[in-house]
Order: sequence, then structure tokens, then C-alpha cells
Amino acid sequence: MKKKGRKAFWRNIKFKYKLTVINENTLEEVIGIHVSKLNGFSVLLAACTVIFLLAAIIIVFTPLRNYLPGYMNSEVRSQVVTNALKADSLVEALERQNRYIMNIQDIFSGKVNVDTVQSIDSLTTIRTEELMNRSKEEDDFRRKYEERERAAAMAGTDEHTLPDLLFFRPTRGMVVKDFAPSRHHYGVDMAASVDESVLAALDGTVMLVVQTADSGVLIQIQHEQNFISVYKHCGPSRKKEGDQVKGGEVIALAGTSDEGKHVSHVHFELWHDGTPIDPAKYVVF
Repeated sequence: MKKKGRKAFWRNIKFKYKLTVINENTLEEVIGIHVSKLNGFSVLLAACTVIFLLAAIIIVFTPLRNYLPGYMNSEVRSQVVTNALKADSLVEALERQNRYIMNIQDIFSGKVNVDTVQSIDSLTTIRTEELMNRSKEEDDFRRKYEERERAAAMAGTDEHTLPDLLFFRPTRGMVVKDFAPSRHHYGVDMAASVDESVLAALDGTVMLVVQTADSGVLIQIQHEQNFISVYKHCGPSRKKEGDQVKGGEVIALAGTSDEGKHVSHVHFELWHDGTPIDPAKYVVF
């Protein structure tokens, strides 16, 4: 019975019908076509396949592909990333400006006492709740460090003929403040993002790792031929005093702001024979 049913099914599928077109006036047969259900299914399947291929070709090789979910060409993706970075930069600039205005208001109202050691720009990265009395160790370190800087400034900042050494760039950010010893700025400030790596400029030995109230973590490295490099506004240090470092090795991460969102800059100084020198003359920024 099953075999008879299958035979009847295939006989029905393959059974041919005649489609005839007849002239109504003369009753003459114009066109006669013999087709079966199997032929009809085959023609329908072929037509669907051709339509699908044509639609796929049109979508893939025309701008219509950009409307497909999850698909985006490299140019559009690059533009989206660029716009996102610009928007993020604008948000950070707005937040920095708001903190600056708030700190100026606190100064005028007497809530914050202006520290003559700090520049006005540093007020944008601190808040009232973070101001604290310095410890005796911090005062001693500040006094000794300022005495060394004052003596170096009095000695002048004559140009040095430096040997051929490979100086590594401490961070990838651009220089936002140049070397200006006349304004007591003995290094350069480089823009940095949160947790960006801070690199050693040359091979040397870590002399000092200290937490300061206004400069974050300060790291000082002694190099050969009486070179000293200083890194301020750092975050967590990867090295401790006495460690040997290689040029280009990560020594710390960039510090964060009071809200932990961003950092304005990393301060980098280069000293030779006790005199500050312009890092921009020897480091490619």
C-alpha cells in the first residue's frame, strides 16, 4: 500500500498538463505548452534563487550594505570613533573648566588658601576636601628640593654639550607647557590619560619615590654621566627606591584627578650636573 501511495504521488507530480493559448476568433491554437507540477516547482525555485543572488549582489557592492545591522565600512567606523573622541575631549574640558571656576570661587570665599608654591593651573585638579596639612617629612623634602632648584636657577641654565644618548619619551601625550626656568618651571608638561604608562628616559637607578600633596607620586632616577630625570603627577609606582631600570621601561602609571576620571599632565624634568636643561632639545616629543 505504501509503495502504491508513493507511485501515485510521483505520478501526480510528474503528470503533464497542456497549457494552450487559442485565438478566440478562429479557435486556432496559438501556443501549446506541456508542463507538470514538478516543472512548475523547478521554475519557481530557480526564479527565487536568481532573485536572491541579484539582491545579494546589489547589497554587497553598493552603499546599501551600510544599512545592514552590524555592518559598517572603515570610513564610517573611523568617523564614528573620531567623533566619540572629540565628544569625550569636550566633556573633559567642560569638567575641568567647571572645577577651575569652583576653585576660584572657593579662593574668593576664603575656603581655600592659595599656596604660593603651586601655579594657578594646578587649582583645576584639586578640591577643598583634598587639601591637608603637610607632614614634617613633606616640609623637609619640599624645603630641600626648593633649595636645590633655587641654587640651580641662580647658577644659570647654560646649554650643555650632551653625549650621544638615546632619550625615551616618558609619555605619548603632546607637550602642553614648555620649559620655562624664568617662571620657575624646570621641565615640560605632557598630556596623559588615566593609567597611561610613564617610561624611564634613560637607564639608571631609582633614587626617590615619594607621595607629595600637590604633585602626586614623584619619581627621581639617577642616570650615568650625572643625569637626573624627575617625573611628577604620577599614579601608582611600579618601582621602588634602589631598583635598576632600563630606558623605555614602565616605572609608573599616570595619576588621576580628584574624581578619578582623568589627569591633566605628567611633569618631566631633566637635570645635568645639578642644572635643569630643556628636555625638548634632547627628547623627541
